[in-house]
Amino acid sequence: SLGNDGGDPMTPTGKSDRATRIGVIGLGRFGRLMIRYLAQDFTVTVFDRRGRSDEIEALGGVLGSLASASGCDVVIPAVPISAMEEILGQIAALLRPDCLVVDVCSVKVFPVQWMRRWLPDSVAILASHPMFGPDSAATSLTGRKIVLCPERIEKARYDKIASYLKSKGLVVIKSTPKAHDRQIAVTLALTHFIGRSLDEFGAKALAVDTEGYQRLLHTLEVVTHDTWQLFADMYRYNPYAGQEMRDFLSAAQRIAQRLETQADEMPTF
Repeated sequence: SLGNDGGDPMTPTGKSDRATRIGVIGLGRFGRLMIRYLAQDFTVTVFDRRGRSDEIEALGGVLGSLASASGCDVVIPAVPISAMEEILGQIAALLRPDCLVVDVCSVKVFPVQWMRRWLPDSVAILASHPMFGPDSAATSLTGRKIVLCPERIEKARYDKIASYLKSKGLVVIKSTPKAHDRQIAVTLALTHFIGRSLDEFGAKALAVDTEGYQRLLHTLEVVTHDTWQLFADMYRYNPYAGQEMRDFLSAAQRIAQRLETQADEMPTF
């Protein structure tokens, strides 16, 4: 059980006798992936503004209202970062006093501030960032990383969740919101910036190429599968992403200037 109800251990079927109810708000690309995996072990109620019940049922969940999804033991707002604070304001009064709210944003400092601001003190808070998506975890979670930032949660409850995630093959990394955002500004935001720049440049597959170029194209392909909104939100809501981007551009400019200087010094034939 991921809740705080002392639920019974998992049975061999993967379901507990008194299953923890998980509410997911949103049906984006990552929301679909999360529902598919969580529904293997828990009862998952999904709130989707478009009411796509057939798609939700195919993933193993059940369509519910905002109130029913928010009334679950664990509530996961799976919405764009830019919509997170608004959703928290909408669900605050609908949450059970002992529930756990888990965000899955790719930034952590601002979502944690918002959760502390909007959610009642009786609600537990766990910030998370699954370091995988529908493409990388399409067939398995084994070896994929997930960052957990325990903010307002009892140690025993946190340990139970971490153990469950590890049992699914995930590598759990415990962090603080600031430490997470500092590192992710390089490992994710900068990667997306490079991939988007390659796309804008018009990079494409060529007959005469190298393994290194193929890897660049793979980066382009991976990042453009995500929405532009996610890309823009990573920069807007990560306090460190903008500086990393500017530092990278400065480094690229220094390399270009060095090449141009050396080219001017080369003899002509």
